[in-house]
Amino acid sequence: MPMLRSFRLAKLPQVLSLALLSCALAVPVAQATTKKDVKKPVATAAASSKKGAKAPAAKVASSKARVAAEPKKAKGAKVAKAVSKKGAKSEVVAKADKSRTSGRKRLAKAGAGGAAVAAAAVAVSVEPARRSYGQMAGLHSVTDPLDLQSSVAYVIDQDTHEVLLSKNDQAVLPIASLTKIMTGLLVSQARLPMDEMITITQDDVDTEKHSSSRLRVGTTLTRSEMMHLALMSSENRAAHALGRTYPGGLGQFVQQMNAKAMQLGMKDTRYVEPTGLSSSNQSSARDLARLVAVAHEDPMMREYSTSHGYEVAVGRRTLQFNNTNRLVKSDNWDIGLQKTGYISEAGRCLVMQAQVSGRKLIMVFLDSAGKFSRLADAERVRHWVEGMPSASSVVAQRIRG
Repeated sequence: MPMLRSFRLAKLPQVLSLALLSCALAVPVAQATTKKDVKKPVATAAASSKKGAKAPAAKVASSKARVAAEPKKAKGAKVAKAVSKKGAKSEVVAKADKSRTSGRKRLAKAGAGGAAVAAAAVAVSVEPARRSYGQMAGLHSVTDPLDLQSSVAYVIDQDTHEVLLSKNDQAVLPIASLTKIMTGLLVSQARLPMDEMITITQDDVDTEKHSSSRLRVGTTLTRSEMMHLALMSSENRAAHALGRTYPGGLGQFVQQMNAKAMQLGMKDTRYVEPTGLSSSNQSSARDLARLVAVAHEDPMMREYSTSHGYEVAVGRRTLQFNNTNRLVKSDNWDIGLQKTGYISEAGRCLVMQAQVSGRKLIMVFLDSAGKFSRLADAERVRHWVEGMPSASSVVAQRIRG
């Protein structure tokens, strides 16, 4: 900006007032950082806000205290800096502005810059996803010819008990909502009245993972409806209510879960609650295959776990629930029983009984890394089995991971 050749001394106080006010807006932000931070290049947030582009949250988080040093050097800030230098009064006046209106605009810009920096300074860094037990144990480093994304996989012929695919099948890991297979099996075999009304209480609210539920406290459904939602939609409050209302209470129910597991020869399995929200509910792929084979013999377990969708009346509302496994709706699959599961410690899990190329197969996939990769793994296995020449040559085509 060219130097002003002349100015009125009477207006000098007004100009200096504008400069000092600009400085006052910038100082609080500058004081929030150390001298070392001030020397670093900053003002990324302010510069990007002027261009209409927001700085990525990750960059803001990683820069931490660096962000707060200077809010893009506004012209008002330049004036404040010039005032501190001797013999620069004329330059101050030249850079201040010719009128109070333009001075106010500059103050507004300085204030906006400060606000942008303040907002960026309080940005919270994104917490990285928790690693599963399988990832921490290095199970994902084990490879297989099908390039499965699940760290544990186990596929057997239900009739002949032939092991067609085995990958870390003896690893004992959290099983998440696969727990509900045992929950449903016990309720079914207990021959309890399925039309008995059960009410969701505060005891059924998840205090382990603080997961949400569409079944509010006070919701009353039949035991049959609770079991349907637990197996089909993996409804945690419904599953917990089934265990809580079991004869003898929740403690007795958990004891029966573990007793049943021992009866079935599930030596690597342990249950502490009926939903799977606890990472202490653990099992191996071999044990789960045994459980699926037994549960498949129960008509109620087959029907409820493979149901596409289900509606329940809750007061004046009708709630629509859907199956957590989209493969049950696929024409390419003939699924007799299934259950999905997920908590961060377990990763994505899936067990199924299905007919593929005329063969009854039991599939177990644990600790899958991606949201849809467990389903993709099931598809890979189906295509692989369909491509087998004949049942007599299966043994030669076994996969050992």
